[in-house]
Amino acid sequence: MSGANVGQMVVDVLAGRGLPPALAATIAIILAGLVFASVFVRLRRPADDAAAAKRRELKARIRSWWVMVTILVAALLIGRTAMVVLFAFVSYLALKEYLTIIPTRRADRVVLLIAYLAVPIQYYWVGTAWYGMFVIFVPVYMFLILPGALVLRGETSGFLKAAGTLHWGLMIAVFALSHAAYLLAVPPPGSPEGTGAGLLVFLIIATEFNDVAQFMCGRRFGRHKITPKVSPNKTVEGFVGGLVATVLLSAVLAPQLTPITMPAGAAIGALLAVAGFFGDIVMSAMKRDLGIKDTGTMLPGHGGILDRIDSLVFTAPLFFHTIRYFYF
Repeated sequence: MSGANVGQMVVDVLAGRGLPPALAATIAIILAGLVFASVFVRLRRPADDAAAAKRRELKARIRSWWVMVTILVAALLIGRTAMVVLFAFVSYLALKEYLTIIPTRRADRVVLLIAYLAVPIQYYWVGTAWYGMFVIFVPVYMFLILPGALVLRGETSGFLKAAGTLHWGLMIAVFALSHAAYLLAVPPPGSPEGTGAGLLVFLIIATEFNDVAQFMCGRRFGRHKITPKVSPNKTVEGFVGGLVATVLLSAVLAPQLTPITMPAGAAIGALLAVAGFFGDIVMSAMKRDLGIKDTGTMLPGHGGILDRIDSLVFTAPLFFHTIRYFYF
């Protein structure tokens, strides 16, 4: 059986499970890419110990991608509720990781429970499509509740730093990321089947592709550093290469998965490339401030959850509000 026949079989299976044909074909292409990458890395023979170490890291990274893509596809096939639960779980893991790496006071331990409770509450608004509460719960209500709870603990030393640190964690790990999940609910009734899923998959692909493209272009052509004190590996050439590649991909992919036209897709691709870049370097600045290389070890080859979603934290809110303002 040829590769084309296998690919068509995968598309038919996914489409038969309720995914739109274009979305099913996109997922099949991603799976094919992972198969190719897995075979390529396995067959490649390292020339020295350094190359062998890089090969092991790449193999670990690809295995992690297999796990992440498999879980995402499974949730897509189950339905919207499963996707909301999946993103809620990712937010929980990201918040837990964040609260593990930042310095906290002993007096704040009880208050951390309130921060964790924000995860199911925020995703309840997502699951019920209650936009009014979704958009203000963390930025407004948790902004008021957390310092109030901290005050009741009676510890004033380090109060301002604790309040700001906790709220910033909720904003990146819960509020910002929940915008990606809300894409499933943003299309109004009567929209074509799978519109929300298409928007979400487009956002994830464009964001992650931009990360890879910037890395590859920077590694191949990088000469001029952008932020040497924050992220020494980031270069002007890498940023521009990632930007151009993401614009081209978005222009082609957006009309297939979303109601976005090709010109608008190119513009949104540029927006996502810039936002993803800033998400990456902001997280790098946080890690340098804390004196750590990775935020965790949950994803071999990638680091922690926050290391993987750093760009998505910035791209998800911007993409969501662009879509909601101009399309729905």
